[in-house]
Amino acid sequence: MKTRIHGAAPLLALATCLAAPSVRAEEADSTIIVTAPAATDAAEERAGRTPGGTDVVSYEDYADKSVVSLRDTLAFSPGVYLQPRYGQEVRLSIRGSGLSRGFHMRGLTLLQDGVPINLADDNGDFQELEPIFFDHLEVYRGANALRFGSGTLGGAINGVTPTGRTAQGLYMRADVGSFDSLRGLVSAGVASDRVDAWGAIGADTSDGDRDHAKRRSLRFQGNVGLKLSDVVSTRFYASINNIDQQLPGALTMAEALSTPRKANAGAVAGDQGRDIDSLRLQNRTTFDWGALTLDVGGFVNAKSLHHPIFQLIDQKSVDVGGFFRADYATGPVEVTFGGEMRRGNTDARQFVNNGGRRGARTFDADQKAQTATLYSEVRVRPVEALTLVAGGVYADGWRQRQVNFSVAPATDGRVDFDAFSPKFGLLFEPAADIQFFANYSRSAEFPGFGEVFQTIGTPPVSTVVSDIRPQRAWTAEIGTRGTRGFASWDVALYRSTLKGELLQFTTNSNIPAATFNADRTLHQGVEAGLDLAPTGWLRLRQVYTYSDFRFRDDSQFGDNRLPVVPKHVYRAELRLGTDALHIAPNLEWVPDGPFADYRNQVRTSGYALIGITGGAPIAEGVDAFVDIRNITGKKAIGDISAAITVTDTSAIYYPVERRAVSAGIRARF
Repeated sequence: MKTRIHGAAPLLALATCLAAPSVRAEEADSTIIVTAPAATDAAEERAGRTPGGTDVVSYEDYADKSVVSLRDTLAFSPGVYLQPRYGQEVRLSIRGSGLSRGFHMRGLTLLQDGVPINLADDNGDFQELEPIFFDHLEVYRGANALRFGSGTLGGAINGVTPTGRTAQGLYMRADVGSFDSLRGLVSAGVASDRVDAWGAIGADTSDGDRDHAKRRSLRFQGNVGLKLSDVVSTRFYASINNIDQQLPGALTMAEALSTPRKANAGAVAGDQGRDIDSLRLQNRTTFDWGALTLDVGGFVNAKSLHHPIFQLIDQKSVDVGGFFRADYATGPVEVTFGGEMRRGNTDARQFVNNGGRRGARTFDADQKAQTATLYSEVRVRPVEALTLVAGGVYADGWRQRQVNFSVAPATDGRVDFDAFSPKFGLLFEPAADIQFFANYSRSAEFPGFGEVFQTIGTPPVSTVVSDIRPQRAWTAEIGTRGTRGFASWDVALYRSTLKGELLQFTTNSNIPAATFNADRTLHQGVEAGLDLAPTGWLRLRQVYTYSDFRFRDDSQFGDNRLPVVPKHVYRAELRLGTDALHIAPNLEWVPDGPFADYRNQVRTSGYALIGITGGAPIAEGVDAFVDIRNITGKKAIGDISAAITVTDTSAIYYPVERRAVSAGIRARF
């Protein structure tokens, strides 16, 4: 009976949507999580003053989708490469960031309400960034993320939650879909003259589209704002996450293309999973003196990780930090000055994995890390249409480990890093709603625990890689964005010359660890978005990304292309109808797949995925929506864990999402 209900619900919602034209367009009121656009408008204004690639994605842009991961929210954000692995685990890369990582992410700063999700060693779990809660997301690519104190190659993504002032009243959402998926959200906001509060509870359960891929989560997000005076206001935030995810593992190419539902046999035998319990508390206090505003605050992140893989990883970490940001504007001059510090302690233990349960203890260490930044930017308008920008980020940090117990040989150690990354740019606005921009900047990424402490040699020794150094890059970028008539566009061309990119190598006397610094590499490409809306009932959204990433005269790999990210990715969505009834077929097209290996011997095939979403109001304050993915049931490879050498038995591939149908209801009171 349960299976029949899950199968029938999407069809019932689709039929309801098709029956909805009885609600006239002029009476329709799209039901989304927020009721006031002020926060999104302010974010778009800030992004528009940045001389480089930026994007603001509002909740309304993805409200008709079943929101599982960041892939569902940022699919139409130019330059953002996202490929699902399973559940909420995705490949997330901007401008080739984190290519050597076949798990989680690196090279990006992820934030919620302006406070980083990344741990003190700059690694993090983006599963804690739950997009169903957000009012909007801000994407700042590359050095354009300076306003968040980020100096990474990829930039920053900031998810912003509603407040009691932007989302008053009660909001509810419920989804049901394929693979016994259920998802629900309840939020409420209240406000008075001096106090406002907003809170939301979300729950999610699914068997997943592969074997051994069940997931469940229970989450809370909330904030309380106090206006203490005409000058001072403060806001307290709380985030609680309980996330359990089975891991299906990677497959061989033949398995991924013929039996994509299958799980890796080792993942099943070890009952591999990734379970997270986390609590995040933060505060932001604002002093507004008109021309000068100052934000100060602090945060604490406490997390417990239960992670059975090749061994059972058991980690408990506490990260604390503080930040400040001052903005001053007078006449043609604007100045920003800010800083941030994160410090973390991790109790890192490992055990023999006995079918997902603890066996004998194999490793126990105290890991500590610190990352601190100071950043500043000056913006000058010598004439009304031209803005000149100069700034920079100074960062320093260290990674340290003390081994308390280890079955295999292991050593203590500490590595320190520092870097300064300047930025120069200009923004030219020849007419209203038309901009041209250019910038030249440096970025620096510090290695995390996984790169600093590696297992080396025979017999294997877990040791500090003291020779590892930050990954650095110089990036030149030009572009334009604007609106003319029914067309709006956002196009950026960039070229990054990297020194010391963290990649995988065959070890030798010059390269002491498998993940190490490359000599010289090149990342260049095009990030383009084009929206066409000739009428009120027709809108075509398109994004295209061209990525050319390669070695430059490397001793092992010559001028080979870097694996993982394909050269061309195109996504489009055609929205037909109005708020009274609309459908939106969509397409994801990868003409040619990327290489799977650094030797460029194995390449995956291209693919095209077709889907459709739709929605309509069915009563006052109540909307129905439907989301159908991979309608044709296409079998293809979506993501890869890159390897130096690949054979037919290499289990490094993740299939694209299987055909899935989901539907739901949104209601606001």
